[in-house]
Amino acid sequence: MKRPVPSGPMPSCRVALLGRLTRGALAALLAIASPSVATAQGNGLTRPVVLPAFDAARQGCTKPRGLRRELVFVQDNRREFVQGIGRGLALAATERRLAYRVLSSDNDAALMVKQINGLHANKTGSIVVAPIDPPSLSPSLKRVIGSGAYVGAIVPPPAITILNAPQYLTGKVLAEAAATHIRTRLGGKAKVVLLTHDNLQFLAPRFTAMRDTLRQMPGVTIVADISPATVDKAGGYRTMKMILLAHPKIDVVLGADTVVLGALDALREADKANATQFLGGIDGEREAVAELKKAGSPYKASISLASPIFGYAMGRFASDWMDGKTVPQAMDILPKALTIANIGQYERDVAAPNSVYANPARRNSYLRMYGNICFDSRDKYINFPWSSERKP
Repeated sequence: MKRPVPSGPMPSCRVALLGRLTRGALAALLAIASPSVATAQGNGLTRPVVLPAFDAARQGCTKPRGLRRELVFVQDNRREFVQGIGRGLALAATERRLAYRVLSSDNDAALMVKQINGLHANKTGSIVVAPIDPPSLSPSLKRVIGSGAYVGAIVPPPAITILNAPQYLTGKVLAEAAATHIRTRLGGKAKVVLLTHDNLQFLAPRFTAMRDTLRQMPGVTIVADISPATVDKAGGYRTMKMILLAHPKIDVVLGADTVVLGALDALREADKANATQFLGGIDGEREAVAELKKAGSPYKASISLASPIFGYAMGRFASDWMDGKTVPQAMDILPKALTIANIGQYERDVAAPNSVYANPARRNSYLRMYGNICFDSRDKYINFPWSSERKP
């Protein structure tokens, strides 16, 4: 039999007990009584697990309380890929009546930590972040998760929802497009430059895939395999200028769109660019797409990760979370090789990400969702480098 819950004033013995409690102990008791005011959720899931497919029909749970109904995008810099995420987030926020704003950290890791801490103090209800330095940012994000807010992260943990691409597959798709060009247009022979980001462990598999694919072609020589100092056009430009001093004839350049576009500038400046070359990148940036449309451009392919589409999805998750619904723990962005043949449909899709999301067949060609988490189960947040390619 359940004991009746006493009503009326608190007994004097309890008042005396509370009077003897330290402020910290009292806060701990309040956190137990009301999960919505807890300030931490432990370390989350630190050991890799294989997540099942997301079940959108699963019952939700408690709504977070005491948080502002707003969505803030904390971006590492202002590159086109990141701007695309923001466009998708803004559209979802408008549709779901969330206040929306952007904070740019301008590649300053300490500033990003300060910004996240400020959002936590301000009781912001949902955050999406493109981390600069994941280890230094992790404690701040864990506190935000503990407060009950939604945290979506672009690749590194911790987060309620981790967004990643199958990185090996992404690199393989680009390398196979280059390999086809080498076989059909270059007679099976090519001098190749790889502009990598091997210092970023989360992206390294894409370059492993490029090496694995190209080393199977006996006529291919990788003359440079190097990480530019900065992941932007300037970094690609400076690196390619240096490479051209030792190797004036280059047939293939692969990397992220932003650095490959910088390499293209260096090739053109040196009068070393031509229509038989294969330059290809990853991210589907607008400037790369524009190059694909130019007759005679060396730029032959861009692997789209459709940032406005996954940005829109994460904005929806933020709103669902604050409404007490279940959301995915992780989401894949599926790589799509853009060429002159399919570029029109792609541009229509990224211009209207809400239409793509509303159409399951079109949405599933871009995104794949895994796991379920809601406010009451937020102690199961992802705190390991999640990838759908990880073997059990």
